[in-house]
Parts: sequence; C-alpha cells; structure tokens
Amino acid sequence: MKAEHQRPEPGAPSKLSELYDEALPQVYAYLRGRCGSTALAEELTSATFVQAALSWSGKSDGEAELTVGWLITVARNKLIDHWRHQAVVDRSLVLIEGGRIESVDPWHDVLDRARAAQVLQQIPPHYRGVLTLRYLDDLSVPECADILNRSVHATESLLARARNAFRSAYEETGGRHD
Repeated sequence: MKAEHQRPEPGAPSKLSELYDEALPQVYAYLRGRCGSTALAEELTSATFVQAALSWSGKSDGEAELTVGWLITVARNKLIDHWRHQAVVDRSLVLIEGGRIESVDPWHDVLDRARAAQVLQQIPPHYRGVLTLRYLDDLSVPECADILNRSVHATESLLARARNAFRSAYEETGGRHD
C-alpha cells in the first residue's frame, strides 16, 4: 500500500512548486535552444513538468528528491521522443512521395551559427536528434547510442548520414563548407 502524502499547509509553497520556479527557465531554455520552435519548446516544457508532478506524487518522504538535472534529462527524453515520432511521420511521407536521400561529402566545421540553427530545423528529426545530442549536448557517440537505443555502430552510421544531410542543406542555403 502506498504511503499517504501530507498535504501542504494552505499558503505554504510546496517543494514541487519551488522546484518548478527554479527549473522552469532552465528547462525551457534547454528545449528552446534545441528545437527551434517556441510552441514546441512550450509543449515539451509542459510535458516535462507533468512528468515531474506524476513522479513527485509517487515518492515517499525517504526517496530521493527531484532535481533540475533530472528535469533536464526528462526534457531531453521528451524532445527525443518528439523527434522519433516526427521521423516516423517524415519517413511515411518520403515513402508516399517516392523520395530518396542522397549521400554527400563529410561534415566540415566552418558554419554560420544562425544559418546552422535554421538548417538544423530543416533536416529530418532523427538526424536533428543525433546531431543535437552529439554536437550541442556534447555527448560521446556511445552516450548518444545509449539514449537513442541503438548500437554504437548504428549510431555512427546515423551520425554520418545526418552530417551529410546537414551539409547538403547548409550548402543549399549558401553556407561555406571549407
């Protein structure tokens, strides 16, 4: 049987409310910087805090506290889930339209930051996700593989295809690739 939780006294801020006040700007900034859409960042931030509230309600007093770091991890997972869903939708559209993805030369590091952010939003979500994890979150390939539930080899292949897709889209916008 679950332990009953004491209700906070009226007017007293709850620990969850305090965490929300502290973490909201950080969680939103994390998501906004990676998804490129205010509406999507707001939606995913909301989903993150719903998850926090659900987790909070299941905790007993002796269990570990929820933290800002935990919320950022939840936010990242919500974003990855969104990209996975979007990738399925996009793949379905490509199959319907009979499209094909071409391979291009390897990735280069000379980028215009604003153009790169814009291009990142134009490539397929599964490519956007792996590039974000690897280059914006600065995770190793094995860490990316773990998050994406892929083998390291499959993640390396995905990363190579993602870099090629990004480079191709970047060049189409007039970006240099020296």
